[in-house]
Amino acid sequence: MFQDILKCVGRKPQSGRSKGGIKAHTVINADEKVPNLIWYTSAATHDHVLLAKLKLDPNTIYVFDKGYNDYQAWYRFTEGETGFVTRLKDNAVYESVQEYDIPEKIHPGVIKDEIIRVAVTRGDGAKRTLKLRRVVFWDDAGKRLFVYITNLFDLRADLIVALYKLRWQIELLKQNFPLRYFLGDNENAIKTQIWCALITNLLLMVVMKSVKRKWAFSNIVSFTRLHLFNYISLLRFLENPERDWDRENSHTQMEMNLEEGLLL
Repeated sequence: MFQDILKCVGRKPQSGRSKGGIKAHTVINADEKVPNLIWYTSAATHDHVLLAKLKLDPNTIYVFDKGYNDYQAWYRFTEGETGFVTRLKDNAVYESVQEYDIPEKIHPGVIKDEIIRVAVTRGDGAKRTLKLRRVVFWDDAGKRLFVYITNLFDLRADLIVALYKLRWQIELLKQNFPLRYFLGDNENAIKTQIWCALITNLLLMVVMKSVKRKWAFSNIVSFTRLHLFNYISLLRFLENPERDWDRENSHTQMEMNLEEGLLL
């Protein structure tokens, strides 16, 4: 059973049936649409442990969900001059140090921009304080309040918000290939199926970038799924589907006429 190989979190439901779960942790470059790093863990594994796998680089800014909140990792990023942007949890404990005035040119959704200080207990038990930046943004369209935390002090507050929105690429990846069921009942089979979905996503992105004609990714996925067993040139068809479809129909008609002639 799934719950026996990949444990999930949460209470046991009233039905008595336990759930299993798997997490695919991905790193996607802002100018790309496919992951360049992927790790799998059971759903019971806390997200923040994956931050230790990220390389420190002064020319890199990591953007991640608030499920990855880890003060020790933030301290390590800051010491390594590596930028990050994430959302602050509602129960976070911090001390406000300084509040900035918000210029008129800043996006009107930014309602607070301040410097805060948080207490960090390092792995060796030593306690430190870490200075961070807290940006509060009101999304008028969605009627929601977002609180961002970062170690980037030189960027405009609305650019911090814009950076976090780039994380939406990961949500699009999940929407493109929703896995509703699994074909195997062991950990290796489950991971293999997810790898196959990600490889398919990569190949179809290559196809999408290879044709000059504009196609929606969902349309390419649907067309490919429907014609997996048809012998056609996919790239040529996507460039000019009307011409190739007429040609395909004419070839089919010729073959049918030939077969009819042989049967007579």
